[in-house]
Amino acid sequence: MAIPTDPLLVAAGDAGDDGPPGVEELWGGGRGRLVLRRFRRRRLAMVGLVVLAVLFALAFLGPALSPWDHTSKDFTAFLEPPSSRHWFGTTQIGQDVYAQTLRGLQKSLVIGLLTAVVSTGIAAVVGACAGYLGGWPDRVLMWVVDLLLVLPAFLVIAILSPTFRGRSWLLFVVLLAGFSWMITARVVRGLALGLRELEFVRAARFMGVSSAVIVFRHLLPNMSSILIIDATLNVAGAILAETGLSYFGFGVQPPDVSLGTLIANGTRSALTFPWLFVFSGGLLVLTVLAVSFVGDGLRDAFDPRAPAARAR
Repeated sequence: MAIPTDPLLVAAGDAGDDGPPGVEELWGGGRGRLVLRRFRRRRLAMVGLVVLAVLFALAFLGPALSPWDHTSKDFTAFLEPPSSRHWFGTTQIGQDVYAQTLRGLQKSLVIGLLTAVVSTGIAAVVGACAGYLGGWPDRVLMWVVDLLLVLPAFLVIAILSPTFRGRSWLLFVVLLAGFSWMITARVVRGLALGLRELEFVRAARFMGVSSAVIVFRHLLPNMSSILIIDATLNVAGAILAETGLSYFGFGVQPPDVSLGTLIANGTRSALTFPWLFVFSGGLLVLTVLAVSFVGDGLRDAFDPRAPAARAR
């Protein structure tokens, strides 16, 4: 049976390397340039990367271009359409839609990134420890994974979110990340089961290297490509999850805003006052598409044997 491992390392082994390289060798020299060259060949991935960079610049630098912030009100302009004074128009109470939309984009991007990083980190550690240690640690960790997979994440977060109302939005990130890592942990466990039988891991174990060092120095670096791809794709999933929960009032709470709260507030007026809905909804679609294109490009760049990569 073939041993699952990082496809870049398999390619390196086929090229005549003596053993699986570490992070320094993987990203130093020609392999990093090879991945970059493959990624740059994917036009949609490059477009997604450029769009994502523009969205980040707009979210964090754009508010400085407007005299209004997301909480200020103009009592002389209620439900005003886009104009030179209010670029995206105003809301029912005179708030500037441009400032609110960029604040919402900023919040959704930060929540998506933090959730993806935290959930992928948890999945990597839990999956690698379960696969390498085996025995009762493996059974306990996989029991926790199975339990969390059975629980309806949306309902649990919806029930718990009122408890944290009025507190830091970082608690919302913890809730999202806590229900986003289980499937990846199972994938990482499968990879660790194969990697622990390889010679370089056995040699480290026979030399008395601790399990923690083996997991973090030998196993996880050899899964780096899969973890990077997973973290990238998780950003889009986390943004959609945050938007859905905020839409129903279980996510980001007033006076702060996110794309989900803006879409919820503008839904009823989508046909009569479209600027309340179009800008936040359009930025959500654009952001998720851009992240997905980048994630697909990374997958094809890291694994040239994937069907999608061979088809291009």
